[in-house]
Amino acid sequence: MAQEIERKFLIVGAFKSEAYAHSQIVQGYICRGGGRSVRIRIRNEKGYLTIKGPSDASGIKRYEWEKEIPVTDARELMLLCEPGVIDKTRYLVRSGPHTFEVDEFHGDNEGLVIAEVELTDENESFEKPDFIGQEVTGDMRYYNTQLTIHPYKKWKDNSLT
Repeated sequence: MAQEIERKFLIVGAFKSEAYAHSQIVQGYICRGGGRSVRIRIRNEKGYLTIKGPSDASGIKRYEWEKEIPVTDARELMLLCEPGVIDKTRYLVRSGPHTFEVDEFHGDNEGLVIAEVELTDENESFEKPDFIGQEVTGDMRYYNTQLTIHPYKKWKDNSLT
């Protein structure tokens, strides 16, 4: 079974100059609920179908299955998605042997910037770049599925603390 092990953080400083690559991502959800989701993603003219299971109690680990699909199929499947779309630019920043994926959100989630680091083990140590702030792993508000339902622009306090 494929397991995704990741931790999420808010951003507190400049990161773009440290990025070695970036991509545009648009994604929607065919279904979401009970911690499970079926996602369609278009990333730089490539399509992906992803199924995720519920997170463990810590929010660090969950089942993830992903396959690349033709972008034409992804565009068609996006029409079946529930309301709410995630639009973001993803920047890749190396830190030691790890890569942080920094997502700068657009549209209804403009102003929100989150970094994720994927790990091979829940207790694996990693080097935090200077721009990494408060950890939000397990905070449901920062899950992309939740951001399609309760976008950042509607949060009463956008201070992120």
